[in-house]
Amino acid sequence: MLYPVYVHMGDATHAHGVTFPDFPGCFAAADDWEGLPNAIQDAVEAHFHDEPEAVPPPTPLEQLARDPQYEGGVWLLAEVDLSRLDARPVRLNISLPAHLVQRIDAWADAHHMTRSGFLAKAAQEAMR
Repeated sequence: MLYPVYVHMGDATHAHGVTFPDFPGCFAAADDWEGLPNAIQDAVEAHFHDEPEAVPPPTPLEQLARDPQYEGGVWLLAEVDLSRLDARPVRLNISLPAHLVQRIDAWADAHHMTRSGFLAKAAQEAMR
């Protein structure tokens, strides 16, 4: 879903700062424009952690653009993947070789993780 965000432009020593008019208290920052989409998504996920039902609909940009508190920066319509806010666990039935499961369990145990936590983290890293 597209949400209007206000970008306070950075410079050589300051990151670009992002304000979310629809999400009071939610902020993001990135050193360059290319990093803004990920920073925005990460900030929204952290802000609404385990509360996807609390996400309000976007305010029309035309309404926000007239607000005098937003001066000196630029507006951006940011794509926010709201499906990533649903952190409910889903039970899966998968098949893996026994030796691989043993290695996964050993690694997870050594790193104070569960098998599920390890597999979730490995999947996220593989999809980056």
